[in-house]
Amino acid sequence: QVQLVESGGGLVQAGGSLRLSCTASGSSFSILDMGWYRQAPGKQRELVAVNTSGGLTNYADSVKGRFTISRDNAKKTVYLQMNSLKPEDTAVYYCNAKHTIWNYWGEGTRVTVSS
Repeated sequence: QVQLVESGGGLVQAGGSLRLSCTASGSSFSILDMGWYRQAPGKQRELVAVNTSGGLTNYADSVKGRFTISRDNAKKTVYLQMNSLKPEDTAVYYCNAKHTIWNYWGEGTRVTVSS
């Protein structure tokens, strides 16, 4: 069982930056593929960025060049650095951990970008 706890959300003006963190419980963090998803009001949850256990990263087109996902296996934490934020980035951001049949979600952290 893996528990994920997100932090770092908040209110920021357009053009600003935030860094989200997600810390996992358990001893198997290094084998997990870690991702960030977001869900805006009235929209489906969408993938923002993923960082695999092998160190590969992938981003949604809408955030490429602005967001960076990274991980610290020693701290069992994945980060999402968000720069040049836009009002359309407003959403609840969820941390996700996957490995084979395992699929875990955090409770989410809200990000609001004002124009």
